[in-house]
Amino acid sequence: MFTKRRLFAVLAGVSTLALASVPSEVAAFEPRKPIDFVIMAGAGGGADQIARFIQSVAEKKDLTTRPLIPNNKGGGSGAEALIALKGASDPDHTILVTLNSFFTTPLRQTNLGIDIQTFTPVAMMGVDPFVLWVHKDSGISSFEDWVETVKSMDGEYVMGGTGKGQEDSLVITYLSQAYDLDIKYIPYDGGGAVAKDLAGKQIMATVNNPAEAKGFYEAGEFVPLLSLSDERPENLPDVPTLKEKGFDFSYYNQRAVVGAPGMSDAAAAYYQDLFTTIYNSEEWQGYMSSESLAPLWMDASEQRGYWQTQVDNHKQLLAEMGE
Repeated sequence: MFTKRRLFAVLAGVSTLALASVPSEVAAFEPRKPIDFVIMAGAGGGADQIARFIQSVAEKKDLTTRPLIPNNKGGGSGAEALIALKGASDPDHTILVTLNSFFTTPLRQTNLGIDIQTFTPVAMMGVDPFVLWVHKDSGISSFEDWVETVKSMDGEYVMGGTGKGQEDSLVITYLSQAYDLDIKYIPYDGGGAVAKDLAGKQIMATVNNPAEAKGFYEAGEFVPLLSLSDERPENLPDVPTLKEKGFDFSYYNQRAVVGAPGMSDAAAAYYQDLFTTIYNSEEWQGYMSSESLAPLWMDASEQRGYWQTQVDNHKQLLAEMGE
């Protein structure tokens, strides 16, 4: 069983108050061409949804002189995206929507030669909780029922998730070890494909973020059984947390934007100002509320410290999970 601890205590006391913009005299940069808005996951997942929502807000409010162009690169548990950013021919026009594979993939694939501290902090837009979902036709209505069902299948229970050795698989491995479960795991490039296959009953359960499962849940197809958050999600008040089951463990997926290594200070200031405006917009605040994201804004210096904390935490977590 794992050491029981809270990985994201930094969430406590987070404020959504308006933030100061980057000084205009620093931001003497304007995009000269479309901005490559790389997404560290496949189409339809949480990161993809967030990127396309951000694109729509920027377009609606005419916030950029050139458009943000979403570009899915979810291969290799996000390695494809990291390599693309590291080798970007024009760092000033290349930004990335990240999730926790930003931390785990460089740890698991050291041959990539990725040092995340060389990337450029732009904005921490919030964090996503994980929720355990089953299909309504499974007949499972509680977490305890789920545990008993998994045990009864003696290694034949199949779950899917985004990537290997990253967010979804870490959560599933934690549950497996905490409750002595034997689960087959299928990795996908993105949460959208995972949710689609649960809807099609190709897999038996997922730990999709609420936004990824929202459409199927609202249609009555998915049943939420457990949240891996510190408190019950506001939009899922009847869903218990793992902490309520006696395990002091919570896990969140970061929703952040970073710039390519080598981005100029002027371009970084431009994007930091842009995403400060988007974060404080009525549209983004409403999105966080409707999609169960928790606010977690940080300035550039705070983000670098957060990155190192998460690298250290995930290094320990991966070791404990045998990854």
